Amino acid sequence: MMLGIISLMLFNIVDIWFVGQLGTDPMAALAFTFPVTFSITSLAIGLGVGSSATLARLIGAGSPTGAARMATDNLIMTVLLMVIIGSAGHFIIDPVFSLMGAEAHLMPYIHDYMSVWFSGSVFLVLNMVCNSIFRAAGDTRFSAAIMLVSSLLNLLLDPLLIFGIGPFPQLGIQGAAVASVLAWASTTAMALYLLHRRQMLLLSRPELGQMLEHWRTVLKISLPAALSNMMTPLANGVLTAVVARHGAEAVAAYGVGNRVESLSLLVCLALSMTLPPFISQNYGAGQIERVRHAYIGAARFALIWQGVIFLALFIFSGSLSSLFSDDDEVSRWLELWMVLVPAGFGFQAITFLSASSFNALHQPMRAMRISLFRLFIMYVPLGWLGSLLFGLPGMFAALVLANGITAFIAYSWMNAYLRRLCDRL
Repeated sequence: MMLGIISLMLFNIVDIWFVGQLGTDPMAALAFTFPVTFSITSLAIGLGVGSSATLARLIGAGSPTGAARMATDNLIMTVLLMVIIGSAGHFIIDPVFSLMGAEAHLMPYIHDYMSVWFSGSVFLVLNMVCNSIFRAAGDTRFSAAIMLVSSLLNLLLDPLLIFGIGPFPQLGIQGAAVASVLAWASTTAMALYLLHRRQMLLLSRPELGQMLEHWRTVLKISLPAALSNMMTPLANGVLTAVVARHGAEAVAAYGVGNRVESLSLLVCLALSMTLPPFISQNYGAGQIERVRHAYIGAARFALIWQGVIFLALFIFSGSLSSLFSDDDEVSRWLELWMVLVPAGFGFQAITFLSASSFNALHQPMRAMRISLFRLFIMYVPLGWLGSLLFGLPGMFAALVLANGITAFIAYSWMNAYLRRLCDRL
């Protein structure tokens, strides 16, 4: 799963790098599309979380036929939902991007990209839901392989379609969208074929009543999970505005810090994608004590692993900060970030492991409350207060405190819930 996550990160980096060769305007247009595309991606993640939790529980309960019917109905729902969203997307390009502040000379580029992207977004979401079905059955290797192949196809097709190399047409920024859609469509076809071979995709006619009940069950978990994912960039946007009061150099350092954070949490992010199917399967089988041991073990591992990462960043903060920027002021703020903020990464990992575990136990509202509490009760208010009272050092220290408090509450809440489940059995 680590390889899969890295490949997804590279997907966007490859797009922005090749489009950047076209000039500043296409690059700026692509940057404007990110909040919209991220919203659809958050929906895809939410649908994947709901699918994984429901399917893994059925598999654990010994109902492979029920799991196959659920998987099939989920895929039908995904297609119908994305046909509606993709079609509606064509009509909202002008009002949405104008509201976001896109200037008139950027709109043709945005239209070129988003018209193709909306048309093919069904394949992006289907891809991610198929991945979640494989993970629910315990097959993380093929799930990661789909992500990796998709990224490699995008890497291959991007320059061919953007610049018109060889027999391929020169499509400019639209070529980036076409490359993405072709990559998603290819791996989606592979995934659907294999799901059918493994009897997880049924071709028989579904029962309407049962299908609607399956949709309701999945959306009950998927919608809160999608909303939680959408809240993270919103909170980061608010904190970026707080950092901006300290100058452009501070913003640059904070931006680099966010990317270092993503890489630093990579192992635990992969763990948060593989732990839920394990929990859901054992939950379906009534093995709650195994669930509790798995959760506690994952939390301990997260603290130890992220502690090692923190020590490495702390020791090499000076050399690493100068590696990212030649500007002394940017390097100074980034070095400060590295010696403070990573101290809370272990707590942050426990928080999202707890949220993903609650989703796996079919408790999506508890998972969403953890995310909302961390972001808007702890993270943003304490970060703002720390900045107000003690400047950027105060803000960075406050973020560690926010993660620590949230992790303690989330861990205690999860342990108490699992004990109650054990007592019932």
